[in-house]
Amino acid sequence: MSTSILAILSLLPIISVAIFLVMLRWPASRAMPIAYVVAAALALFVWQLPIPKILAASVNGLIIAGTLIYIIFGAILLLNTLQQSGAMNTIRQGFSDITPDRRIQVIIIAWLFGTFIEGSAGFGTPAAVAVPLMVGLGFPAMAAVVAGMIIQSTPVSFGAMGTPILVGVNTGLSADPGMVAYAMELGFSEWEDFLGFIGTKIAIIHATAGTFIPLLVTSVMTRFFGANRSFADGFKVWKFAIFAALSMTIPYLIVATFLGPEFPSMFGGMIGLAIVVTAAKNGFLMPDEKDKWDFDVKENWEDEWSGSMQASDSASTDKNSMGLIRAWSPYLFVAGLLVLTRLRSVNMEAFLRSDHPLITWSWTEIFGSDISASFQPLWSPGTIFIIVSLITILVHGLKSSDYKIAFTSSLKTLVPASTALVFTVPMVQVFINSSGGAAGYEQMPIALAEGVANLAGSAWPFFSTFIGGLGAFVAGSNTVSNMMFSLFQFGVGERILADPTWIVALQAVGGASGNIICVHNVVAASAVAGLIGKEGSVIRKTLLPFLYYALMTGALGYGIVNLSSGIFNAGFIVVAAIVATMIYYIYKYNKVSTS
Repeated sequence: MSTSILAILSLLPIISVAIFLVMLRWPASRAMPIAYVVAAALALFVWQLPIPKILAASVNGLIIAGTLIYIIFGAILLLNTLQQSGAMNTIRQGFSDITPDRRIQVIIIAWLFGTFIEGSAGFGTPAAVAVPLMVGLGFPAMAAVVAGMIIQSTPVSFGAMGTPILVGVNTGLSADPGMVAYAMELGFSEWEDFLGFIGTKIAIIHATAGTFIPLLVTSVMTRFFGANRSFADGFKVWKFAIFAALSMTIPYLIVATFLGPEFPSMFGGMIGLAIVVTAAKNGFLMPDEKDKWDFDVKENWEDEWSGSMQASDSASTDKNSMGLIRAWSPYLFVAGLLVLTRLRSVNMEAFLRSDHPLITWSWTEIFGSDISASFQPLWSPGTIFIIVSLITILVHGLKSSDYKIAFTSSLKTLVPASTALVFTVPMVQVFINSSGGAAGYEQMPIALAEGVANLAGSAWPFFSTFIGGLGAFVAGSNTVSNMMFSLFQFGVGERILADPTWIVALQAVGGASGNIICVHNVVAASAVAGLIGKEGSVIRKTLLPFLYYALMTGALGYGIVNLSSGIFNAGFIVVAAIVATMIYYIYKYNKVSTS
């Protein structure tokens, strides 16, 4: 079968998601079973996989879905515990004391705090932490989910202490024994230094595109969830938004250059938080009091904005008097435990992920296939959330009856979300485990990428980020996308006579951008917010930021690898056009506001 036909067939599961979930607005619980059937049928009849392998991939997907549900439950439980203790009222008041302006709040919580959590834990944890926090502060559930998805771009390639590079890119490239020799030809006698070299290139691309992410977060929020339904309200805080972006991306780039891939997002988010919160408290670049922005009154919210999780003001008066540090302490415990368990110098990972059967629950070679599944509960962020919720009982003096209410409410919120996940993740696993069939074809993602590469030719850098994004969109992971495509992207770079390390960097950046629209993550983030059945609406609202990010970074990559032809090449021209467009709208909307 020709490469083009295989590429088209490989696209069918993704097309089914686009049609039923995004276009027809079906809930994921209805759309994803169809996508699963399409993927399984292709695997069986076209790729000719044995039925036991398809079943093994599906079971592996169910196990992964279970690990996600566990994380979601822990995140919801922690939020509900804080609701019951009255801490959320104190946290809400603390943000109001900085500013009641929701645009500033979303930058601080989603962009900066979310970046720090991404750097610490990755794997969707920012949504599990930041999204319920925003809901608790009074954000519409859908607005919180959309904001949480958009920021899962710039920090993602260095998430979970650099896992997408140290595991994803590393595993992908090292599959070719000749890669070590290539690295040595470039002067890198240590493989880790070569990965750091690629990591710096990834950081350069991300830091450039990330400059406008906080502004996109605010403008998308005001466009879809403001009383005026206008991008203009978001663009009016452009000075603060770009300041907040640079407060994160500059330290992020410095850390990536000098310390390696483990710490850019974690340190960038932490340093950015310190700078931006201090600046906000002192009124630096803040909107005037008369220009502060809030959501419309709740009575005017559209039905799809709200989920089963709501901000609560039911805490008693004595609970409302809780100090700010005490109220925030559970989130500080979460951040501290995430960092502590993932720091390589502490090496708690050796115990928390050991092969002991009580610590790692595994099922190897499922149904005789080459697919294995495992779950490490002590390593899961879900366990940290649950532990911290129990610590909160003591720290906040919570009654056992109140904790019981929080626990029961969390279970009720969790159950509807499970339906979507138990079809979404198995579909993904069938899609990416489709090699090794009797037909002898590459796995579906590679077949699709090869078809695009044959069409793109020397223009490949423009498409490389979209292929990386496709991998993350399907797999729900920048790490998995990098595993699948890094070596392929390297080979395409050599084929078109471009620096292949820049092409691999574009792969990692594109994989990060795919998290913005990833069905897997949207379903999980929506579940955390109690927003069930509206996943397609979330993706429609995050599609523009994804297109911006993938196109901006792909164009930048094209410009860099073709720099020998001059700065006026197609890539830099596209980058200049995007920047000029942003500047135009900043000028346009702020001119209107001052006239």
